[in-house]
Amino acid sequence: MNSRSTTVIPIAEIGRARPAVAVPEIAVPATGKLLDRLGRPLTDLRISVTDRCNFRCSYCMPKDVFDKDYQYLPHSALLSFEEVTRLARLFADHGVRKIRLTGGEPLLRKNIEVLIGQLAQLRTPEGEPLELTLTTNGSLLRRKAKALAAAGLRRVTVSLDSLDDQVFRHMNDVDFPVADVLAGIEAARDAGLGPLKVNMVVKRGTNEQEILPMARYFREQHGGKVVLRFIEYMDVGATNGWRMDEVLPSAEVVARIGAEFPLVPLEPSAPGETAQRWAYADGGGEIGVISSVTQAFCHDCSRARLSTEGKLYLCLFASAGHDLRPLLRGTATDADISSAIGHIWQGRADRYSELRALRGPDTGEQEAGDKAPRRVEMSYIGG
Repeated sequence: MNSRSTTVIPIAEIGRARPAVAVPEIAVPATGKLLDRLGRPLTDLRISVTDRCNFRCSYCMPKDVFDKDYQYLPHSALLSFEEVTRLARLFADHGVRKIRLTGGEPLLRKNIEVLIGQLAQLRTPEGEPLELTLTTNGSLLRRKAKALAAAGLRRVTVSLDSLDDQVFRHMNDVDFPVADVLAGIEAARDAGLGPLKVNMVVKRGTNEQEILPMARYFREQHGGKVVLRFIEYMDVGATNGWRMDEVLPSAEVVARIGAEFPLVPLEPSAPGETAQRWAYADGGGEIGVISSVTQAFCHDCSRARLSTEGKLYLCLFASAGHDLRPLLRGTATDADISSAIGHIWQGRADRYSELRALRGPDTGEQEAGDKAPRRVEMSYIGG
């Protein structure tokens, strides 16, 4: 049994930043072709709009850590919608083409439709709209799907780890019924939020028996209009009690599904795509697998993450972020902030998962006897 500390880890600790971001002396112009030290472009920005969630999934926000005493960010610390939109516009100038709103649970952010409407007005230097998406646990989706689509959201990704109501209630740990999430998925389809994706985190010994039922359900009920993706249980943050022996490799997921429904590999739909795509040989749609533990994909990662109070993270497994909020709320011009963003990305060399693969994954204990920097929590910067 892997025990987990019950110590409350305040957001000030898990969201700590490097020294204040400075405007570089030599300006970094926004050419739309910004590259990091490994030649990777910046094309995808994930924006966390809240650090709160109404679920307590054990692999993300376990209840014994994120309890009633947990110190969430005060509202005054959160970026306003105008500040988020200002930053998103500057990121678009540097080459970002896709923005994903995340959390926490982003639909808990009051008036999120207003932010979506503002972001939907942004354009690339070529005059094209950005691809605007949102990841949600689906609990509020039935109620909000039409308003989200009307505001300009293009599609959603829903996290769903089981169709079995008992298993699902156990995993979300707040007794939330799976039927309400399925109703949210239907509402999103009806609102035109597609292609719709459903993400299932597979944790060995917890929900691996749900792989085939999930595959059958979305083939039969959604006729290829929902892409089901299976995600390896990841060692993000420091509170989820991660252990390598609870990881079910994606190759095994593909083998299990392929034994019942023959699969054929598909080419990536875009450079830097996280999921390996597989089509049902009979034309019944496709699935994806995200193998962040067993098959690292750092080499073409083009994603940056912005926390809800303005810290820029260059990797899902980072331990510290670059705080842009002082520039936003100070006297910095758009050109100053844009140059700072460019300078930060140009210095990026993060490739945590590849390095972990080279040394061999740890067993789940904090590296080097707890001396290594604590990784940021996924609930803080989004998955």
